[in-house]
Amino acid sequence: MKFGLFIPQGWRMDLVGIDPSQHWGVMAGLARRIDANDDWTSIWVYDHFHTTPQPTNEATHEAWTLMSALGAVTGRVRLGQMCGCMSYRNPAYLAKVAATVDIVSEGRIEMGIGAGWYEHEWRAYGYGFPRAGERIKRLEEGVQIFRDMWTTGSATFHGEHYDVDGAICAPQPLQGTVLPGSKYNGIPMWIAGGGEKKTLRIAAQYADYTNFDGTLEGFQHKSEVLRGHCQDIGRDFDEIVRSANYNVVIGRDEREVSNRLEWIREQYLRAGLTSEKAEEVVHGFATGPAVGTPEQIVETFKKLEGAGMTYAITYFPDAAYDITSIQLFEQEVLPELVDREEHGHLFHRRRH
Repeated sequence: MKFGLFIPQGWRMDLVGIDPSQHWGVMAGLARRIDANDDWTSIWVYDHFHTTPQPTNEATHEAWTLMSALGAVTGRVRLGQMCGCMSYRNPAYLAKVAATVDIVSEGRIEMGIGAGWYEHEWRAYGYGFPRAGERIKRLEEGVQIFRDMWTTGSATFHGEHYDVDGAICAPQPLQGTVLPGSKYNGIPMWIAGGGEKKTLRIAAQYADYTNFDGTLEGFQHKSEVLRGHCQDIGRDFDEIVRSANYNVVIGRDEREVSNRLEWIREQYLRAGLTSEKAEEVVHGFATGPAVGTPEQIVETFKKLEGAGMTYAITYFPDAAYDITSIQLFEQEVLPELVDREEHGHLFHRRRH
């Protein structure tokens, strides 16, 4: 398996209480730490502007600004967004941004993209909030523009929602030109979301990676839907790496796990949530697949791996404050699961 880690950027209220002057130091320090450990394949950020589970005045740092900065302070680890919202930026412009960051990072960018869902920030930033069908259609059009920009150096596309006429991407990304990359897209494309009729069909057509439901039953079901779409369009299902995101709450014993869940509750109360809302958040963490002792988490991931989930992107809610959870995961979970043979710059290219 491969493993990625979300860098705390504030969106999930994971920088509360830290002075803004220290935010970049926290993020950069953790990124460098992950970069130095070969068992980690990638680091990730979210593409959001307002905090969750509700908007507040707490910090949320912008994803692509962080991508460029993280690319400059690391040298090995891959860099991704899980996931970008297509409608927040014109896709030709975003393809250009990604190409530039691929060069800054010397060929380490992953493009995570989806249709978007956080209605409050859509409306707050003046994007409206189109119906789901329109948001998904924008996703479908946008990924075609990405592919053309990165693989040919320009795009001309006249769609229902996007219209570009000779948009130039010079220079092209390093991946797919002077460095190995996705054979279809140049920069590896992650299409996130589990919509069964449309989103997973778009993934079958264009994705190098998918990212959807991380529970065993949910992952198996979405995988079969994706397989069906691949069969319909003639795509090799095994070409697509299937991933999922996991909130990690880890402890050496049940008591330590319980203490970490209590810390999460207190953290969200400090951020200003009501006790009811904080309890709702804690319940979401407590019932997730990656909660428990190292042995329990390893067992869960082995079952998921058996179902084809070969790339786990992990989130540690206390990462900005205390790295002992990450250390325990590194010491007792990663060695049991990580695939070192295909690790490194070319990991996204399957060996035959």
